[in-house]
Amino acid sequence: MSSSTVGQVIKCKAAVSWEAGKPLVIEEVEVAPPQAGEVRLKILYTSLCHTDVYFWEAKGQTPLFPRIFGHEAGGIVESVGEGVTHLKPGDHALPVFTGECGECPHCKSEESNMCDLLRINTDRGVMIHDSQTRFSIKGQPIYHFVGTSTFSEYTVVHAGCVAKVNPAAEGARISGASRIIGVDLVSSRFEEAKKFGVNEFVNPKDHDKPVQEVIAAMTNGGVDRAVECTGSIQAMISAFECVHDGWGVAVLVGVPNKDDAFKTHPVNFLNERTLKGTFYGNYKPRTDLPSVVEKYMNGELELEKFITHTVPFSEINKAFDYMLKGESIRCIIRMGE
Repeated sequence: MSSSTVGQVIKCKAAVSWEAGKPLVIEEVEVAPPQAGEVRLKILYTSLCHTDVYFWEAKGQTPLFPRIFGHEAGGIVESVGEGVTHLKPGDHALPVFTGECGECPHCKSEESNMCDLLRINTDRGVMIHDSQTRFSIKGQPIYHFVGTSTFSEYTVVHAGCVAKVNPAAEGARISGASRIIGVDLVSSRFEEAKKFGVNEFVNPKDHDKPVQEVIAAMTNGGVDRAVECTGSIQAMISAFECVHDGWGVAVLVGVPNKDDAFKTHPVNFLNERTLKGTFYGNYKPRTDLPSVVEKYMNGELELEKFITHTVPFSEINKAFDYMLKGESIRCIIRMGE
């Protein structure tokens, strides 16, 4: 990182997705300087999330290519655009796929993190400031992904989506749950899941009745809380219908296909079951995440067990292979290699 790059176009390597489902290609891209309200980051580490794979496959989402994916990363601020005050060159920071403008009703509310200006937008491939990309190859624009595009050695992000933090959550164990039942179609994941506090496991394929009925039978009528993390419509229904009447709450986390819909009988609601969704754990990126970092630094959060694989940037396609085979939780991608 050098002050000589400030205000200049930086040429660097990026993993570009040219078309849906095809291996990423390491290309030399030009990264423009940050405009007003933006930050340019040098990415040190990034990782692959299933959401990246979802939009790379583009089966149930709006295709937008060529594009640079990636939205989980850590890096260093290289330079800042006009008006940015909470970050300076040299700061260690995280780009986040949702933001916090600090001014809208959501940001001013203690109950919401759904910023009007900077909430996640999976269809937008350009910067908010001028509706242009900051990436290009020989003059051809390369689109952004959820405002982060971390599969690049340098990226430009809205300053409201950058925090000096490290996000994490392994919530059920920390919140004191006694029985934690994992549900997955891959039985081999149970051993790994034990590290996260899962002490019972159900594979729907092992049963000839709906998994919600299996869980209800195991738990004397249903669980207190169910968390759905896959984006599968069937899993959402199962999560809702397996909670106990009277007090059960199901929380949807996974990202569905854009045209998905599901149905359940209204009596499930009338019997005092609650269905709700969550977005980024209700964390405000800039306000709340520093305290999460402190928990990790103090040993209250174990992050290392989430990391199952590590690959150099030049082998980023291996991370996709691990994810598609169901072998990885998180694969760290080392940018300098």
